[in-house]
Amino acid sequence: MQKTLRLILGDQLNQQHSWFNDVSESITYVFMEVRQETDYVAHHIQKVIAFFSAMRSFASVLEEKGYHVLYLKLDDEHNQQSISANIKKLIKEKNYTFFQYQLPDEYRLDQQLNILCAELNMSDVDTKAFDTEHFLTDRFYIRRFFEGKKMYLMESFYRQMRKEHNILMEPCGKKPFSGKWNYDKENRKKYKGEIPVPIPKTYVENVENLVEMCKTANLKTIGKIDAQKFIWPVSRKNALDLLEFFMEYCLPWFGTYQDAMTDQHWSLFHSRLSFALNVKLLNPLEVVNRAIEAWQEREQAISLAQVEGFIRQIIGWREYMRGIYWDKMPEFADLNFFEHKNKLPVWYWTGNTKMKCLQHSIQQSLEYAYAHHIQRLMVTGSFALLNQTHPDEVDNWYLGIYIDAIEWVEITNTRGMSQFADGGIVGTKPYIGSANYMHKMSDYCSNCYYDRKLKYGEKACPFNSLYWHFYETHRNKLAKNPRIGMMYRILDKMEIIEKKKILDQAEKYLKKVDDL
Repeated sequence: MQKTLRLILGDQLNQQHSWFNDVSESITYVFMEVRQETDYVAHHIQKVIAFFSAMRSFASVLEEKGYHVLYLKLDDEHNQQSISANIKKLIKEKNYTFFQYQLPDEYRLDQQLNILCAELNMSDVDTKAFDTEHFLTDRFYIRRFFEGKKMYLMESFYRQMRKEHNILMEPCGKKPFSGKWNYDKENRKKYKGEIPVPIPKTYVENVENLVEMCKTANLKTIGKIDAQKFIWPVSRKNALDLLEFFMEYCLPWFGTYQDAMTDQHWSLFHSRLSFALNVKLLNPLEVVNRAIEAWQEREQAISLAQVEGFIRQIIGWREYMRGIYWDKMPEFADLNFFEHKNKLPVWYWTGNTKMKCLQHSIQQSLEYAYAHHIQRLMVTGSFALLNQTHPDEVDNWYLGIYIDAIEWVEITNTRGMSQFADGGIVGTKPYIGSANYMHKMSDYCSNCYYDRKLKYGEKACPFNSLYWHFYETHRNKLAKNPRIGMMYRILDKMEIIEKKKILDQAEKYLKKVDDL
């Protein structure tokens, strides 16, 4: 009898995949927890536990439904700690004649499995790759869509997705519902406590055995975890439950406050569904359609701006970033437009800084393995850019610390959007801000050691001087950028003495950045 071995990676937990339409005794599904995946960066302990727990949960679901499952735990004595080595060993020992897998979302794994399949083919083992059946687009849709174009405008792509999938469109299918494609200008309100924030929906799962296994294996991890009360959804049931919580309690205010930041709440009105989506416990269209249903059911409570802002993140930004990734890798991973070389400040690993915005954003990240997109872009990301940090350092930090970080979505957001290391493929300008932006969008400046109004002096907010220092340093690469020409006009109108004080202050801060 022909025997097939099918590999399921930790981010391929899709119960609705066509693989599972039939149960066959000749097919074995293999899951594996391997050092290859835990060790390439220092991951947050909650991220490691979330992946392992979700994989084990999914494997149990398959077993309950009658599928033949092989599960290699991290501490299994037969575990080779490499995906390729484990596959080869299993095929040799159990005489599998077919090896099948779903296309990985990471370039490095795609390359690894291509090499593995070439080796297996030489040993008379047939191989086949399947689509994950998750995304709205294939890997190279972006490349075809923007063929011949100089710029890859996300808005153009987003509108195409709306049309193709008939999402928030008029009956004719050509115009957006209500006549507007985008409500981004209505998504930038500062949170001042006027709307009660719901207590975040969390889960209580005991993962002490997993944490102990990781400790025994001496895994290098970062962050904190409550092993008796693990809060993240790691099953489809709980992911769907969190989806419903978001629709009921958060969606009515999501769009309005999606860019707001506060030290009073760690999740505000955000969905926190990114981990469940990225490991494929949830399908993007499933989430989008549920948001539209919720809006249609409660139009008095949920405005179109809230729904459109949420949907744009999923079918616009998420799909767009994946397309950029597959179009530009592997070269994208080495881009360093500004030739930055500095290391991340030591407090990125502790949160022990006197800057309130960074202190809160980093400590929250260490505690929950989570921060929302503006905290990542305009706080930790912006400061890393102002610090002239090497993009490799930034990539590794983001890839490790966040529970939802998988390279296809992480690197395009950090090396591209956040650090502008791609020179403008993803973003049209560097995303940096002074204390004015921080005060406009957050309450972080309250009770901060530094004074947001000062550009130089002992307690001057570091963002202020570093902001202008960044523009001055990279004048030759940025001065002709039409989106930031005004900044250079302001800089050039400064009095010489004033400008020198600001730039000297920035140099002083850069030299003692670990002490800020």
